[in-house]
Amino acid sequence: MPAQNIYILGIESSCDDTAAAVLHNGRILSNVVATQEIHQKYGGVVPELASRAHQQNIVPVIHEALKQAGIDKKQLSAIAFTRGPGLMGSLLVGTSFAKSMALALDIPLLDINHMQAHILAHFIEEEGFQKPQFPFLALTISGGHTQIVKVSDYFEMEVIGQTIDDAVGEAFDKSAKILGLPYPGGPLVDKYAQQGDPKAFPFPKPKVGHLDFSFSGLKTSILYFVQKQVKENPDFVQENLEDMCASIQATIINILMDKLKKAVKHTGIKQIAIAGGVSANSGIRKTLKEAEHKYQWKTFVPKFEYTTDNAAMIAIAGHYKFLKGDFADMGVTAKARIPM
Repeated sequence: MPAQNIYILGIESSCDDTAAAVLHNGRILSNVVATQEIHQKYGGVVPELASRAHQQNIVPVIHEALKQAGIDKKQLSAIAFTRGPGLMGSLLVGTSFAKSMALALDIPLLDINHMQAHILAHFIEEEGFQKPQFPFLALTISGGHTQIVKVSDYFEMEVIGQTIDDAVGEAFDKSAKILGLPYPGGPLVDKYAQQGDPKAFPFPKPKVGHLDFSFSGLKTSILYFVQKQVKENPDFVQENLEDMCASIQATIINILMDKLKKAVKHTGIKQIAIAGGVSANSGIRKTLKEAEHKYQWKTFVPKFEYTTDNAAMIAIAGHYKFLKGDFADMGVTAKARIPM
């Protein structure tokens, strides 16, 4: 690590979590997340409510991150913030605050691509966790994204496969909704799947481009299957919830693994890292670790707290941008869509 003391404050506000983290020379000193509970009763994130909650949360969250890190704001070397992609109203809160704070402290500003940050979370200095070597393949799986990315350097990333419709996190949540589970349903599908039979109900796998994904057809087939079964037996879901969850999860994992195997064959790269909120799924984590022995891959699964949206990943991306001297100017604006 560099000899100088580099303290980066990371700010994340792309969706419904307000987060701040302090990183010192690659090590996390604090990682604070305020989750917004208000969206649960609506069955999904309401953008206007999310941006209002960010405005309420951002000052106390940053204050707590600095307090837990045990440093004064005047010790900060730079401020890294999520520029995009994400919900525009949410991004504006983090962007405006980061710009104001950097201006007040007269320190550099670092604009971060949220999806790149998910991948760079693997480079946080953490005991017991190895870092991937370049080049490697990253499977980025979240509520809004499903991509296979060829990572050649910290900021040299190429998307070689992606979803043509729904993201994998959306597939989990919408399947959960069909089963009558509350939002967010993905973690509940994972929970019930652990007690069920993954081969109980076979669902079709989509036929799409070489390394691309599709999940809308799977969601539709689950909907029609459940409707048909419930017509015959109104208690079908209740009686078969664990097997349904296990079957849905197994189908999604098979789709992901089939494409990963093709990507390895296509690129010759056998280092695989997962990133994004859905990489918290226990079935995906277990399957990827098993692939090390099954396919002779080297796999990298991030620490659980760095999978869902967090500011530690924004801070580490900022750390590497700081070392490059790649600073943003005060005219930088939030962007709801940013390419990898």
